[in-house]
Amino acid sequence: MNHLKVFTKGLLKENPVLVMLLGTCPTLATTTLVTSALGMGLATTFVLLCSNVVIALIKNIIPKEVRLPCFIVVIAGFVTFVSFILQAYLSDLYDSLGIFLSLIVVNCIILGRAEMFASKNRIGASALDGLGMGLGFTLALFIMSSIREILGCGSWLNISFGDWYEPMIFFITPAGGFFVFGIVIAGVNIIMNRMNQKPKESFSCAECPSKDVCIGTGEVK
Repeated sequence: MNHLKVFTKGLLKENPVLVMLLGTCPTLATTTLVTSALGMGLATTFVLLCSNVVIALIKNIIPKEVRLPCFIVVIAGFVTFVSFILQAYLSDLYDSLGIFLSLIVVNCIILGRAEMFASKNRIGASALDGLGMGLGFTLALFIMSSIREILGCGSWLNISFGDWYEPMIFFITPAGGFFVFGIVIAGVNIIMNRMNQKPKESFSCAECPSKDVCIGTGEVK
């Protein structure tokens, strides 16, 4: 297994938000500010990484009949741990994330990776998969929140641009979130289409089967 490919696929090629369109609820809800988006992204990355490792470790002792409930219990344990840490040391971030922090438990990205990858692969590969998908999720939130905060709040990372800039409130509304989401997805699709394009094959007289009888204009002697 190519571990580098496992890690990098979540960044762009199989980005959980911008390509697979998973986790759109926290994506739209927490991207009005960059700080909130980074908090949600890093918290989700931690849960993804840890739950993937634990599930890969215990996958052979979990009965198939209770596979999904066991996965949810593991994920919920790490979400609870993250919630306690944020509540104790980063209370402002904890308050800004609100219920969406607890909803990480049922985030389809985490449960999907547990079912599709961690339960079928070794610990090392599962850790790389969780880390890559988590960073891809964080990257998507960072891009969207940067656009929305700059345009909608006139600031970035809570640093104000001053009175000369008039923010457009539309971008921090739900409708603005959907608009930015669509634009970013379109941009990613353009990039991926260009990356997947095959270079055009060049053809010269040297490869032509009629080169010995051609006078160089396409006409035969």
